[in-house]
Amino acid sequence: MARPRLLPDNFTLSLLAVVILASFLPAQGQTAVAFGWITNLAIGLLFFLHGAKLSSSAIISGMTHWRLHLLVFSCTFIMFPLLGLALKPILSPLVGTELYLGILFLCALPATVQSAIAFTSLARGNIPAAVCSAATSSLLGIFLTPLLVMLLMGAQVQESSTMDAISKIVVQLLLPFIAGQIARHWIGGWVTRNKAWLKYVDQGSILLVVYSAFSNAVVEGIWQQVPLPQLAGLVVACCVLLALALVITDFAGRRLGFNTADRITILFAGSKKSLATGVPMAQVLFTGGTIGMLILPLMLFHQIQLMVCAVLAQRYADRAEETVAVVP
Repeated sequence: MARPRLLPDNFTLSLLAVVILASFLPAQGQTAVAFGWITNLAIGLLFFLHGAKLSSSAIISGMTHWRLHLLVFSCTFIMFPLLGLALKPILSPLVGTELYLGILFLCALPATVQSAIAFTSLARGNIPAAVCSAATSSLLGIFLTPLLVMLLMGAQVQESSTMDAISKIVVQLLLPFIAGQIARHWIGGWVTRNKAWLKYVDQGSILLVVYSAFSNAVVEGIWQQVPLPQLAGLVVACCVLLALALVITDFAGRRLGFNTADRITILFAGSKKSLATGVPMAQVLFTGGTIGMLILPLMLFHQIQLMVCAVLAQRYADRAEETVAVVP
């Protein structure tokens, strides 16, 4: 039977199913711990395969693509804070003072790493540049986010060691990538021949991240922390913020003359905010009972960005397939 045109693709349907599953059967206790380990292993495998299928020349090209990296960093650490401040007359009455501060905290965070790269890969973007931009953004955020928080919110940043955050990035992302580069000598050909079904590793990692993150949000009582009107206003605020970020990053990529693959990377790397980095940072930067309200905008924004960008990535994938075929 022909697939109905209005029916979403299988990946989007899988995402919806995962969100529904997490809403009614969230991972808790030891199950959540197990899913956390499985998700980390999937992400490690994802980076291992990226390392195995990327040539050294492609990686060097990604590292030296300074115009793209500068634009992504500007979107992450300049565009978002300016949007948060500019939208205060609209957002503050809509969501209240506490949740608006949470939006400012969201705007100060670095980009997410694994989903930005997975979406870029799914959309057939510039994966080497995405790896470099996302990982570097996460490292820079360790130092830039506290400064931005002080500028935007006037919060007192407590002293803390950055070694845990750096070591986590190294272990989870860089080491598997380096291992894949080393293993490329033996398995590079196999990875190239089987890239059609290896895309399910990208999709699987995204589904695991969505389930784990949404399960945590449900267990923490995300729907009970604020009144329904404020929650609805927060959803609208997050959608507006994400829509503006997507439009601006896409416009900037086109305006500055980047090709399709680079524009895809800029779109997905420059419009993301990291839940995995944001929650630990909130625990370091803030004290008292305000942490829950401050991270609630981030939790909602994270879910919305995953859902929206998954649909965009799937659409870009079909478009990019034609583009790749005509580019020498």
